[in-house]
Amino acid sequence: MMQSTISNFPPYLSLAIWLPIVLGAAILAIGRDDKPGLTRWMALIGSVACFLVTLPLVQHFDSAAHGMQFVESTPWIGRFNIMYSLAIDGLSLWLVPLTAFITIIVVISAWEVIEKRVAQYMGSFLILSGLMIGVFCAMDGLLFYFFFEATLIPMFIIIGVFGGENRVYASFKFFLYTFMGSLLTLVAIIYLYNAAGGSFDILTWHKLPLTMKEQTFIFLAFLMAFAVKVPMFPVHTWLPDVHVEAPTGGSAVLAAIMLKLGAYGFLRFSLPITPDASHYMGGFIITLSLIAVIYIGLVALVQKDMKKLVAYSSIAHMGFVTMGFFMFNQISVTGAIAQMISHGFISAAMFLCIGVLYDRMHSRQIADYGGVVNRMPKFSALIVLFSMANCGLPATSGFIGEFTVILGAVQFNFWIGLLAGTALIFGAAYSLWMVKRVVFGDIANKHVAELTDLNKREFFMLGVLAIAVIGMGLYPAPFTDTMQTSVTDLLQQVSVSKLPQ
Repeated sequence: MMQSTISNFPPYLSLAIWLPIVLGAAILAIGRDDKPGLTRWMALIGSVACFLVTLPLVQHFDSAAHGMQFVESTPWIGRFNIMYSLAIDGLSLWLVPLTAFITIIVVISAWEVIEKRVAQYMGSFLILSGLMIGVFCAMDGLLFYFFFEATLIPMFIIIGVFGGENRVYASFKFFLYTFMGSLLTLVAIIYLYNAAGGSFDILTWHKLPLTMKEQTFIFLAFLMAFAVKVPMFPVHTWLPDVHVEAPTGGSAVLAAIMLKLGAYGFLRFSLPITPDASHYMGGFIITLSLIAVIYIGLVALVQKDMKKLVAYSSIAHMGFVTMGFFMFNQISVTGAIAQMISHGFISAAMFLCIGVLYDRMHSRQIADYGGVVNRMPKFSALIVLFSMANCGLPATSGFIGEFTVILGAVQFNFWIGLLAGTALIFGAAYSLWMVKRVVFGDIANKHVAELTDLNKREFFMLGVLAIAVIGMGLYPAPFTDTMQTSVTDLLQQVSVSKLPQ
């Protein structure tokens, strides 16, 4: 069983959560449209400071230690035994600096693009960053739910204010889908609170004996929230519409981080709290995941809008994550978590590349491009790299996650592994089809002929992501080694029945 360990470190987790929230609120309060430069620099310095705060977590993390690390716990609402309880382990370690890192990239991406309401844009992203980190660190059930739901507010504003023509429709669709999915989760949290004798402590819930009927109800309640957030087939339909209407930074954060909130929920709640129901429902989840990987891959092939194509590819890639979790072996779960991190880098890069083209031509239609390499060689090299990573090219981070999940799938069931491996062909097909149509060939029209290559800001932004993609692909050990002990502990928990004896 996982046990908490008392932390002797400064409150790094609280700083990682509240520093961006406070700075974001300050930018909203004092940011002025007549001084956008000051607001941008405040956001950049603030986001870099927030990232630096997360680095000691990686530096001081003990890969061999069992249980939670960097533990912070203090009473929040004493009457109901609600605690302000934070901690991380190998399952959540890398998701914290990843969130802060992507926030820096998003701030840089909007430097010259967002000209109106700069303070609202930058402030919303900083606040969102802190709330998402809170989801990955919360060890109190109600605190988790608070952060999980609060992330909807800044993202709703980002889509609804800064999105495209149908932004209002997209923002309401995003909010309603994700909020409605979470209502049953609150019921399950309250049920667990009562069953645990008045405790919201997640580690206490991990040890709680539950009947099969109780576990099935709780599993399905959590599934409603996490499946929508991932999003899993068939509750994925909100994602393409939201991506198309969201601003570039919104799409990058949504794909890179927000989808991981649901996947992380399976690791922290569904598997350890309801192990018997997880095994019982595992085949159902794997089936839905395989449908996502194969069917959604085919759907991506016929898309004419670049953003929609990458949005559907995100659903397919997240299918590998959920499939890996429910095969209950060390290789598949480790691969699924690695895929979460890798997808954070790659999906953000893909949406930012599309944003670079959109800023120049104000079109996301594949048919409007062709021969971009003739005018934008630096950009073309980078988007080809990211597209190759998106379809799992060896020596990129995309290969590490997907190959490891397929390896675990073969160990679990050869035919499932074969189907998952075959699905990689679709990933290569839609990625290379888009690159061929957009990047290569002769210059298609006068608008493409007028394109200019990446400026220093854009090259730095995409270059840093390229280093991350290649770095993780060539040397994944720092990512995977820190997960091993926590994954072993999780699988040990899931292997032990919690049915009352």
